[in-house]
Amino acid sequence: MLDLVPLETLLAFTSAGILLNLTPGADVMFATASGMAGGPRAGIAAGAGVGLGGFWHVGLAAIGVAALLAAHPAAMTGLRWFGAGYLLYLAWGAWTARPAQAGSGISSLPRAFWRGFLTNALNPKVALFVLAFLPQFTDPARGPVWQQILILGAVFTLSGMCITAGYGALAGFAGQALSARMGVMNKLAAGVFGLMALRMLKD
Repeated sequence: MLDLVPLETLLAFTSAGILLNLTPGADVMFATASGMAGGPRAGIAAGAGVGLGGFWHVGLAAIGVAALLAAHPAAMTGLRWFGAGYLLYLAWGAWTARPAQAGSGISSLPRAFWRGFLTNALNPKVALFVLAFLPQFTDPARGPVWQQILILGAVFTLSGMCITAGYGALAGFAGQALSARMGVMNKLAAGVFGLMALRMLKD
């Protein structure tokens, strides 16, 4: 691996990636909302799903599909609206959930994982970020760029998955402490999902 990505490049990339992942974004917001509504395990599952969505974007970048999508604004716009609609659907489900429903099904670990994946995979801004960020650390002289992107993408996504899951778990513990007010936690989660939808639609 060091033949494709030298150690000094890998360390610089990893440091930059960790700093970026520590900055709260849409992925952290989703895991936090899931943790607040469904508890620590749901927050961790959502973070893992977000990580898988990150791998999806890295794979697309490596084979050039993301670049093709970015070259067609209509496709990008359609994907963005579809993703925002999905987030609004999640917001409505959390807002209308009864307290006994524990976060409108987000406490179901497979569902939290799957929703985390879809939330990230349907966000075209993640694809654009991957296209803009990863190639800066590649060098065609070292070998196939697509292999370098896969290596760097795996490092970035794994570190991001751990950080995002950590945010989700912390939010879950806070949510458990306020379990008697689960209705309030559902409303907060709905608000976060709604803000994410608006952010995705923002140019």
